Amino acid sequence: MIQQDDLQLSEKIEDLLVARNLRGMQSVQMALAAGYYLRGASLIYQNYQRALIGTGFPVAGSFETDGPVGAIALYEALETLGGEPALACAPPLLNALSSRYRTQALSLPSPGDPPEHRTAEAQRILDTMKPTVIIAIERPGLSASGKYYNMRREDISASCACFDECVQRADCPSVAIGDGGNEIGMGNVRETIARLDIEASTTHCDELLVADVSNWGAYGIIAFLGRWSGRDLLAKVDPVKSLEFLSGHGGVDGVTREATLSEDGLPASEGLKLIEELKRLCA
Repeated sequence: MIQQDDLQLSEKIEDLLVARNLRGMQSVQMALAAGYYLRGASLIYQNYQRALIGTGFPVAGSFETDGPVGAIALYEALETLGGEPALACAPPLLNALSSRYRTQALSLPSPGDPPEHRTAEAQRILDTMKPTVIIAIERPGLSASGKYYNMRREDISASCACFDECVQRADCPSVAIGDGGNEIGMGNVRETIARLDIEASTTHCDELLVADVSNWGAYGIIAFLGRWSGRDLLAKVDPVKSLEFLSGHGGVDGVTREATLSEDGLPASEGLKLIEELKRLCA
């Protein structure tokens, strides 16, 4: 599976995916040991049979398009390899995805929920699915205060379901992708994230991957999955189609908060260019 020049390819992918440095992820890259995309993709490739993919970031009463687009791409890639992935999310994203994909419902918090409610819900999901690997893509991570915050430092706890407990309690490998510092997995680089203008997540994972746009991190993983399986999995990734689907179900750009075919303020064409560059690197 692992090829001799995979580490060199991983380092090129890592540089490419933070080249814009939109939210300071170059500083996080320096805090991670080189080859993190190689390591993360390897964990997934070796354990893809039942991947539980958590995604969905609440925005203005809906959900943002960054995260779900990459989660869908990774879901479809793992299904092509013969796995049975599932997307873990909460309403309203759950309502959009459940008609097309296998899903695991994350329950939104209710007033008066005891602290142990998160643990019980996570254990229910883990017992039901028995995942072989857990992946978080642009999924909010709990801060030191036990609350969830968006990039504007607004408290979004009342509209944010908990996926952290699934990541922490599972007895399988975990991989997380983030682009700002408030996502699951950023606890791995807590000291570095503390220097950014963000209410940082403290939730850890086995392997943290960073990108300028979290969707793009999923494409970096897929590049390796295709390389090792001998299939052009990147050719099947269609972010525009996914953006159209999600926007049609109420998804919005996380930066502009508008229902446009964009992700984190960037047009869909930028994601397409990124995929072409990944193909070039892997050729």
